[in-house]
Amino acid sequence: MTTFRKTLLLSAAFLAFPALAQDYPSKTITVVVPFTAGGGVDAIARLLADKLRVSLGQSVVIDNKPGASGMLGANAVAKAKGDGYTLLLGSAGETAINPLVYKGRMQYAPEKDLAPITLVTRVPNVLVTSPNLPAKNIEELVAYAKKNPGKLSYATSGVGNPQHLNGELLQSLAGIKMNHVPYKGSSGQLVDVASGNVDITFVSMAGAAPFIKGNRVKVLGVTSAKRASFAPDVPAIAEYAPVASYSLENWFGLFAPASTPPAVQAKLNAAVTEALRDPELVKRLEDQGGEPAPMTQKQFKDFIAVETAKYSKIVESAHIVAE
Repeated sequence: MTTFRKTLLLSAAFLAFPALAQDYPSKTITVVVPFTAGGGVDAIARLLADKLRVSLGQSVVIDNKPGASGMLGANAVAKAKGDGYTLLLGSAGETAINPLVYKGRMQYAPEKDLAPITLVTRVPNVLVTSPNLPAKNIEELVAYAKKNPGKLSYATSGVGNPQHLNGELLQSLAGIKMNHVPYKGSSGQLVDVASGNVDITFVSMAGAAPFIKGNRVKVLGVTSAKRASFAPDVPAIAEYAPVASYSLENWFGLFAPASTPPAVQAKLNAAVTEALRDPELVKRLEDQGGEPAPMTQKQFKDFIAVETAKYSKIVESAHIVAE
């Protein structure tokens, strides 16, 4: 094929993008959730899908593809046809952290194979402790850890996820040493913190809420840079001056295969942005412990780059390697 003919074909394809976007969507859209049904990611995806059905005027279904720390579902979308009908509701893990901790085991490259559409919601974790731990705030927790080096244990839902990075960042900034206890899922770690088998944990507010309300655990702070809108009475960990730079949240965004036409990506970005203006959706996302945060595609891409750089420093400093 001559260079001239290639240029003509590429030009024709480019000119077809607006028409494609105008006709899109003309059939059911599938949003892949790389985790099990009933979990936090699944709940966010279903809330968003309900609104997208209205704004896009087409059916939106959820396809749960759990496995390999979210990478099974993410890989399926990365390898899918780029027509806008297969999307990913992805989290920080499978789109930013996993390439740092799984290294050669990745079957896709998020920055090359996935097109970031928009951030949907930021979900800070909360630091909760056993009711028996003699600390009422972050300052007292750090003081206790320094007096008892290596004695404190912190539970997370696995190696190399945002909860794990939350603990490593606190250790680094506060100059303390804690023992990491990885679990499979948040329910087990909360039960063990409540019973005193483990001292502290980092979990979503939605997961911790029943334990907090039942006075089974104490909540000391949120992991966002500032207090969360859904929990204004809970201080940010960063309010303790020695760890003022502390900030590390989980987040969830919509992605498409990288080959998806730009005009379709733009239409999806507009649809999600419109959906996230809906007061009902905002309220329900806040009930899940999240703060809606729609962005332009460029803003989202830049956001991911900044977050990845932050994760990379923590992973390298703590020598985190996932099995």
